[in-house]
Amino acid sequence: MDKVSSDCPYPGCFFCVMKEGNPSKRRASILKFFRELPSQDDDGQVLPISGLWNTAMAHPNDQEFIDLGIFECMAALIWKGLKNRRWLAHDQNIYIPYYAAHIIGSYTMNMEEFADSAVHAGVIPPLVELLSGRLTWVEQRVAVRALGHLATYSSTFPALGSHGDILELSIQLAMSSLEIVYSHFYQYVDRRLSYHCDLLTRGMGGVEMESRKAEEWASQLQCWSLQLINCFAFKPEFLQTICKPEFLIKLPGMWGGLVNENSPAGIGLLRTICHHKLGRGPVASCTGIIEALCNIARSSDDWQYMAIDCLLWLLQDPSTCHKVIDKAVPALVDLAEISALGDHKKLGDTIVSVLQECIQSQGNGRNSLSNRTKEQIEELLNSRQRLKWEKSMPKEDLHIKQAAALVVKLEGNSLFSSGNISGAASKYSEALALCPMRSKKERVVLYSNRAQCYLLLQQPLFAISDATRALCLHNPLNRHAKSLWRRAQAYDMLGLAKESLLDAILFINECSQSNDPDLSLRQNKVPDYAERLVKKQMRAAWLFREAAIKHGGVHCEGDAGDMYGRETDDSEWETASESDIGNDGRDEMGDDDDDDSEWKNEDERKDKYDKPSIKGIVQDFYNC
Repeated sequence: MDKVSSDCPYPGCFFCVMKEGNPSKRRASILKFFRELPSQDDDGQVLPISGLWNTAMAHPNDQEFIDLGIFECMAALIWKGLKNRRWLAHDQNIYIPYYAAHIIGSYTMNMEEFADSAVHAGVIPPLVELLSGRLTWVEQRVAVRALGHLATYSSTFPALGSHGDILELSIQLAMSSLEIVYSHFYQYVDRRLSYHCDLLTRGMGGVEMESRKAEEWASQLQCWSLQLINCFAFKPEFLQTICKPEFLIKLPGMWGGLVNENSPAGIGLLRTICHHKLGRGPVASCTGIIEALCNIARSSDDWQYMAIDCLLWLLQDPSTCHKVIDKAVPALVDLAEISALGDHKKLGDTIVSVLQECIQSQGNGRNSLSNRTKEQIEELLNSRQRLKWEKSMPKEDLHIKQAAALVVKLEGNSLFSSGNISGAASKYSEALALCPMRSKKERVVLYSNRAQCYLLLQQPLFAISDATRALCLHNPLNRHAKSLWRRAQAYDMLGLAKESLLDAILFINECSQSNDPDLSLRQNKVPDYAERLVKKQMRAAWLFREAAIKHGGVHCEGDAGDMYGRETDDSEWETASESDIGNDGRDEMGDDDDDDSEWKNEDERKDKYDKPSIKGIVQDFYNC
């Protein structure tokens, strides 16, 4: 290629070519550059490749380079790096396969026609070689990203589906990615490859920054592997390969999406699997998955609706209902008061309908329910019937019931203050039986207070159930601070670190926005008891914890200290709701839409409860 600028040290410099003012000459020069670059052994090749990477990241929908052969060039460069280790080790060529795969991924993430061009250019075979680990985990990361984009399009998926290795390699990578990054990079600071460090930090950080970015990239490696597998899971013919017990059982624990906010994590893949009848059978037969789905369904994170969908589909399938119903019903009963969750409207009504069908199908001899499960469903159906009855009751009668419930609740508060925790719990149960179903604010408080009693009585499962019911009744959904804190403690008692972590962080977020003097943060300081719990669970839920234990980097040990905070914190009972009935309960007795009448306008309400993403919040606490 002819030299364009006399000041440029490299003949045919790509950056000089890009400055060419004549469009036809520019295109011809770029075309020649892409054709000749793979066969050249000159120094300085990484500079134009990194420049192309920057361009691809900034302008992924620009067609110019696609038409001029960039995919053919990148595929050839990857092959060259795989086959010619002498060239790969020369100068800075070690970076080239990484950038080449990244460029392919960037240009194929939005445009199906670009993906078609990439497949026709032969990018899949070299990307599969990188996926298999022929180089390092850094190249695996960008290869699985690029293949994941190609797999999302109907026109290009068949080309990937015909490569039998892709799915198997992706499954293995999803299961082993965290251990690979830990053992090949994170664990031994003095053995880290310099080009890995440079790629991770762009030369802008030391060991701490490298370690933090390694966690992020490990998360992406796992999440992008799951995304690729998810594309295969939409095709029934691949479900047998995916639905192996050793893989399925790990999916609920793949929470890398806490760091990678665009990923649905393992629960998203499980949802796709459960959408197919062929997938529901293996999921229902896999020990531990249903319990994990119930924990996620009760949680306040961004994947809650996915777990609920899985449980509902499993219950609606006659071939799997009997396997999961006894475990799934308690969680779904707790969630039946949800009105809407994201795009899911009237989700609580859907849950009730599915559980009612389970009762009816038992009568037809299709399923066998335990007595306890049957009682829970019938109790839920009775509460719905009670709600219908109350709609036809005179308001005066409802006000009397609410006043009676308040009296009993105050008796419960008094018993709690005197140390009679069991008696207090009984009083809150009595108050719930009296309290009108439409008095949601009061029922939130009663459930939350009873949850605290169960905590002190060392009954965390009951505490989780009551706290979840309070959070489902609360408006906005999942935003009742004290219930979040109580459930966080209950999860901690059961050793469920990730679930406890999510609730603890959301509790802190609610404190920062609350007007309640018992909760509001003074001088923007995180409450000590909450900070201690978050730190404990961050350690327990650390992305690399399992890998570190396996490789001797972490010892399983308890954390000393009181993780539950001051005794006075959780005994400061909510009595603010008493003011809700100062107007004879008219706010509570009105339509459901009137529950938030204390807000002056919708904008004020939105500003006060503008919920940040739980995944973003976690990143803020990653260095606790």
